[in-house]
Amino acid sequence: MTEQAYTTKLQAGLGLIPETEKLFDLWEPGMDSPALLDRALSSGDFPTMTARRLRNIVSEGFAPRYLVQDGGPASALKSMHGALSGQDRKQLFLLFTCRANRVLADFIREVYWPQYAAGSTSITKTDALNFVEDAVAEGKTTTCWSDSTRTRVSSYLLGACADFGLLGTMAAGGRKIETFGPTTFVTTFLAHDLHFRGLGDSAVLNHEDWGLFGLGADDVLSELKQIAMRGEIIVQSAAGLVQISWKHKNMGELADAVTDS
Repeated sequence: MTEQAYTTKLQAGLGLIPETEKLFDLWEPGMDSPALLDRALSSGDFPTMTARRLRNIVSEGFAPRYLVQDGGPASALKSMHGALSGQDRKQLFLLFTCRANRVLADFIREVYWPQYAAGSTSITKTDALNFVEDAVAEGKTTTCWSDSTRTRVSSYLLGACADFGLLGTMAAGGRKIETFGPTTFVTTFLAHDLHFRGLGDSAVLNHEDWGLFGLGADDVLSELKQIAMRGEIIVQSAAGLVQISWKHKNMGELADAVTDS
């Protein structure tokens, strides 16, 4: 995940899961943000949404998450969409949302998972606000956010985590911490995605994206060995060194394998 300043782009929409599903139905390879917006406006699939709201969702929500890298994320997800479970898709949406919104990624890694590991039952508004306050003090934001912006962003963080299934409903000033972990396919996808981006085997194992799912390097190695048992990769590890042989050479081959299975 590229180091980036914290922004308020989550205000365009939190998880945006129903909207993202609809937009993927409309999107085709090679389609940029304006073209997708035109198709969405004329589709009739968003009858209760204003044109301005839809424009914000496409340009500030969908595009930064899925149309970066020449639409690589969108192409990958579109090619596998019908073969994935709803949970698979939701967790992949989480991955790409976090890559586009560093503030959410760091909140999950630095607040959610430590609280989860400590046995906490909920994450409160105060927890989220303290995280945002610290971020502003450390200069991680694009500007010095106002008090109202800090409060809004802290609310966005809790809401986004709820949309993606990490947290439950709001009660007594906090949201319940839900049992959460990556699906088998999401583990497979993330490992291959990192590999196809040119990372070495050790870098794949230690990449910070795994932290979104509560996994450290040892956990990832265990997950990769499970993938190897299904014949998708070959994993060799000894004396702290890991070597992986990859069956699929690109995301297209992985997509073909998924849709054929």
